[in-house]
Amino acid sequence: VQLQASGGGLVQAGESLRLSCAASQITVARYGMGWFRQAPGKEREFVGVVGLSGGYTSYADSVKGRFTASRDNARNTVYLQMNSLKPEDTATYYCAAGPRASTSSSDCDYWGQGTQVTVSS
Repeated sequence: VQLQASGGGLVQAGESLRLSCAASQITVARYGMGWFRQAPGKEREFVGVVGLSGGYTSYADSVKGRFTASRDNARNTVYLQMNSLKPEDTATYYCAAGPRASTSSSDCDYWGQGTQVTVSS
């Protein structure tokens, strides 16, 4: 199983990025797909999750109103649209798949390799 995250980069505060997570050997339509991030020296934290149908989403308070998680089951890919980025959003971002939409990393069975997002002030 492979979850290939991409789309990270270096941007200035206020700019946007869209992360993608392409899956192979699993069908994302059967999984809740979450996004997590980990900054240097900090624990991994929940960012957002999109439910199996795509109609359910949940976000961390720190990103609510700025980030949007979505899925394209036909492309077996999920996305994280990140707007109005802040320096505190700097982290490695991971996508993960679990049997249900969950905010807990312990509920995820499969993880991507991570993509770095750096936001300069």
